[in-house]
Amino acid sequence: MASGNEQPFKVAVPDADIELLRKKLELTTFPDELENVGWDYGVPLADVQRLVARWKDGYDWRKAEAEINAFPQFTRDIEVDGFETLNIHYVHQRSTVESAIPLLFVHGWPGHFMEARKIIPLLTAATPDQPSFHVVALSLPGYGFSEAPKKKGFSAAQYAEVGNKLMLALGYNEFVTQGGDWGYFVTRKMAHAYGGKTVKAWHTNMAAAGFPSFFSSPLTFLTALVKPWSRAERAGLERTQWFRKEGQGYFHEQSTRPQTLGYSLADSPAGLLAWIYEKLVQWTDGYSWEDDEVLTWISIYWFSRAGPAASVRIYCETSRSGDFQSVTSLYSRIPLGLSFFPKELVVVPRAWARTIGNVVSESEHEHGGHFAAHERPEDLASDVRKMFAKGGPAYGVVSGKSGYA
Repeated sequence: MASGNEQPFKVAVPDADIELLRKKLELTTFPDELENVGWDYGVPLADVQRLVARWKDGYDWRKAEAEINAFPQFTRDIEVDGFETLNIHYVHQRSTVESAIPLLFVHGWPGHFMEARKIIPLLTAATPDQPSFHVVALSLPGYGFSEAPKKKGFSAAQYAEVGNKLMLALGYNEFVTQGGDWGYFVTRKMAHAYGGKTVKAWHTNMAAAGFPSFFSSPLTFLTALVKPWSRAERAGLERTQWFRKEGQGYFHEQSTRPQTLGYSLADSPAGLLAWIYEKLVQWTDGYSWEDDEVLTWISIYWFSRAGPAASVRIYCETSRSGDFQSVTSLYSRIPLGLSFFPKELVVVPRAWARTIGNVVSESEHEHGGHFAAHERPEDLASDVRKMFAKGGPAYGVVSGKSGYA
């Protein structure tokens, strides 16, 4: 079980930290740029110059801070086996429906707990024809306003343990999960480690899987061999190939030398901005980012409790431990729901995705990318509600919590 008392939390960045950020932005040295390259070499210079100027002079962090603080936030100490006790930050938004389904939302990189801000009101809404949820959106250790691990080796089992112990500490002895990116990785580990005991079902918008194995899934293997791909599946494989060829440089750097990269992320706000802004633009489906929306996203990293360098260590820890390969081979028999968005980074044929677990619900969308909860909140929330609705494939999986009044 978790230890420590829950404490209410409000984001309150000191004025001195805001002023230091402004001074650093004032001293930004921009690189040169080749002519007419657009996004071919990375983030265009004009974009970064515009965003830095806005961040320095026009952007209002206090306004963003107030919007974040409109959500009920808390911190709590969680004891992690073999490691230290970590102080974990989270949003805990309860529904007015007492029998709402407890749901843990797990973000990834370069996401954060506020990636859930648009789906929280949708999932907690009380309506007679849709299930309602009590939503917990944590900051993973090393992200947002959670404490970061201080010893190496903090990997899949530890992140899963934190999520499970947090829900137990909140009194949710049974619950469901939703996540993408590292959220998919962590909730897949949770489904395997705690499935059927505390975790009763899970949903993901990033169904990363390889070609089915004949030995583990002979029928799915044969189906994958003979069934033609749909247009959406072909486009998904093309998207996956693009990502593997053009978009994985960050992954290799963060998996091998996170400390070296960390000096730039921690010291240069412009460097942090460019590093993450590239992903916000290229990993979404033509999402129209407002400048202040981007700057709030980046500021949560800049003002994070452990600093932005801590967030990238998850890549190194999971890669060196072998967890990246092992977790993505785990199978759980608890109900699993999948949402497919065309501009996700890994979009595989549906038959491949069914090897992840006991798939009971699938939804395919015409628009959307990697940050589904932020880009397409209505679509994602609808998929989750449909999975747990009356007559749905996972209705009633949490004892005494139907989601309905």
